[in-house]
Amino acid sequence: MVNSNADALGIIFPNSYDTLVPELVSERLMASIPFAGRYRMVDFILSSMVNHGIGNISIIVRKNYHSLLDHLGSGREWDLTRKNGGLNIVPPFAEKTVKVYNGRVEALASVLAFLRSQKEKYVVMADTNIAVNFDFRALIDAHVASGAEVTVAYMEKEIPEGMIRENMSIQNMYYTLTLEGDQVKKIYINPVVEGKQNLSMNIYVIARELLIEQINTAYVRGYTYFERDILAPQLDKLDVRAFKFNGYCAQICDMRSYFEENMKLLDEANLDGLFAENPIYTKIRDDNPTRYIEGAKVKNIMAADGCVIEGEVENSILFRGVKVAKGAKVKNCVLMQDTVVEAGANVEYVISDKNVTITEGKELKGSDTFPVFVAKRQKV
Repeated sequence: MVNSNADALGIIFPNSYDTLVPELVSERLMASIPFAGRYRMVDFILSSMVNHGIGNISIIVRKNYHSLLDHLGSGREWDLTRKNGGLNIVPPFAEKTVKVYNGRVEALASVLAFLRSQKEKYVVMADTNIAVNFDFRALIDAHVASGAEVTVAYMEKEIPEGMIRENMSIQNMYYTLTLEGDQVKKIYINPVVEGKQNLSMNIYVIARELLIEQINTAYVRGYTYFERDILAPQLDKLDVRAFKFNGYCAQICDMRSYFEENMKLLDEANLDGLFAENPIYTKIRDDNPTRYIEGAKVKNIMAADGCVIEGEVENSILFRGVKVAKGAKVKNCVLMQDTVVEAGANVEYVISDKNVTITEGKELKGSDTFPVFVAKRQKV
């Protein structure tokens, strides 16, 4: 599973961008939002780190992290049950002096003692609002080869609609870069511009000693955000380079994008783009294979283990253990774990959270721009 060890430790921020999908994070965080049938958002960055030799990974949680603890367990599925390094989940209030953090500066300030005690030369940092099969080895190699002090990964793409809002909260900042070659000359915060941009993925690599020094200084000055308060004002002092990512990336920035990014995976090319490069690991749940009972009709679906289908399902993503009863119709839906669609129900453009029941004969229809959301454990 693991390539030869990279000389880097990983830090993941699982609560970043929580407020963009309030419906999905009332009892969980961005990192544990279900995605692509049987995965959680954290699986993609975590697996990518492990696949490229990063075996010492800390996840700095902020709130609503019980579902994440349950999902990750000891880290066995990611080969992170290790004597040295492995998976380290840092709760809020890890140190007496630190409040629940807002930005990366405060989060990292809470683990400075830990960072000082580690031996890896580099630190890679990432959020969990993107599902991506990312080559961290290539990023670290590019960073070392260029002699940069900080390297940021970016994609050339339009800014997602869900990101551009009139009142974009300070917690949900996004960044675009002006480049000269691979040199970052300017960082724009929440720009409203059309056309393709150099959009930051919020994935960084930096020397551990330099990070400690920068966080120390920033925290004392009352700074909060790594990009806005540390990088952007110091581009003339720090050598900041950019690393272009050309692969497939699903970015969650509102309910509509959550729905669309799931649905895109019904296209084989997108599915390959996300999963073909390296394996993505997740918590194992021992389930029977999906059963299609006589009379069932399915067309263009992704169904995880344990589903039982007796009715009609088209253009839909079914997570583990979904049941579609006889005479029920499901079209253009994302149905999370253990959703039950009872006999004769008709659902279209619906996102159901876990353990939802759509009752017998019920009709529930949204649209592609406004899918209907049914919250966890609801019976409708």
